[in-house]
Amino acid sequence: MRALINVLYLVLIFSLAGCGQLIQPSLKHDLVEIKPGNYSLDKQHTSILFKVNHMGLSTFVGRFNEFDASLEYNADDITQSRLQAVIEMRSVDVNNEKFERALTGKFWFNTEAYPQASFTTQSAERISDTQVKFTGLLTFLGEQKPIDLMVTFNGAGNNMLTRKYTLGFSAHTTFNRSEFGLDQYIPAVGDAISIEVHAEFQRN
Repeated sequence: MRALINVLYLVLIFSLAGCGQLIQPSLKHDLVEIKPGNYSLDKQHTSILFKVNHMGLSTFVGRFNEFDASLEYNADDITQSRLQAVIEMRSVDVNNEKFERALTGKFWFNTEAYPQASFTTQSAERISDTQVKFTGLLTFLGEQKPIDLMVTFNGAGNNMLTRKYTLGFSAHTTFNRSEFGLDQYIPAVGDAISIEVHAEFQRN
């Protein structure tokens, strides 16, 4: 019976593949309308980008390909929400293998000594109907500094493809790398590092 149900489910999905409108979930956008609970990161639908000024000429953009995060969301009391994230620094991707090897070396990220960077919230503050400011500690190159992560909740609803209640958000923060001891080539390579996160979380 379970096998038949799975086959019927796949048939349904394939039949809807050309009808994006039919599989688009009905989303709740207001923070108070989103279901509370523990959420796990959907890594296949998540991107983490970093940006830094290059000689005033352009913005250099890279990404990390390996990471994980969890979210405890409290719709009734946003201040009780918590977010944790970890990035595998060896997974840096700048579309240049030679430069990636340099970035993971001792001169830059020193991933042998510091394989991960992490963020753990200490507090959460509702900013608007869709925005929350998570204040927490960023651990990077063995140093811990407080940062603010501004999160915009894009909405949440039942994902027909995964059959899981899914929450989507985008987030950004900026910090000075020199505060973590990474001060090479400033100001030719900017001090300020911008981080962008585009993520989906699935409710457990």
